[in-house]
Amino acid sequence: MTEPIRIDVWSDIACPWCYIGKRNLEKGLAEASADDDAPFVEVTYHSFELSPDTPVDFEGGEADYLARHKGISAEQATGMLDRVTGVAADAGLEYRFDILKHTNTVKAHELLHFAKDQGRQLELAERLMSAYFTEGRHVGREDELVSLAVDAGLDGDAAREALRSGRYLAAVRADQAQASAYGINGVPFFVIDGKYGVSGAQPAEAFAQIARQVWAEHRDADEDAA
Repeated sequence: MTEPIRIDVWSDIACPWCYIGKRNLEKGLAEASADDDAPFVEVTYHSFELSPDTPVDFEGGEADYLARHKGISAEQATGMLDRVTGVAADAGLEYRFDILKHTNTVKAHELLHFAKDQGRQLELAERLMSAYFTEGRHVGREDELVSLAVDAGLDGDAAREALRSGRYLAAVRADQAQASAYGINGVPFFVIDGKYGVSGAQPAEAFAQIARQVWAEHRDADEDAA
């Protein structure tokens, strides 16, 4: 059997372009899956914190955060949010920056590593991003994270224990160290089979094309080995 394509995605729960990139990747892979020789793909998410110094309970809205973090005016920040909201809508996502609760995401990343061990990482990544960008949920707080973990099919008590123990923090830091080794300084960033890098929220068609190209390389390698 041909080895699956491995797609490693560095992203942050609080990155609006990461959710758009996630949705476009899914659409592109779904398009390629309709091929007669459909690619087999395994996707894994990795931790990246855009603003690790953000407090859990940030005072102000998303425009306030952008204005402070990037040193721009409130009007410029609002314009940036309006633009990304439009791009998100094109991807089928209804962003609600008016109710979004900006927060520190390290605990959410720890929970994603716990979910990976339980075989539910993709489900939790979707649940966390949806909660953050479209529902105004506070993904920096333990109770909210546990509730979202349960939504994603995880055991609530086990999720809470994983968060309180801090035992997945080392895995978060290892992801960040790998990102640094790859030279990744912005997300989303997609690493295909450990050798191709794709930066940014590419359109679905681009992901479909990449999947087909790399799958053809896998097939050629199989034939050469036969």
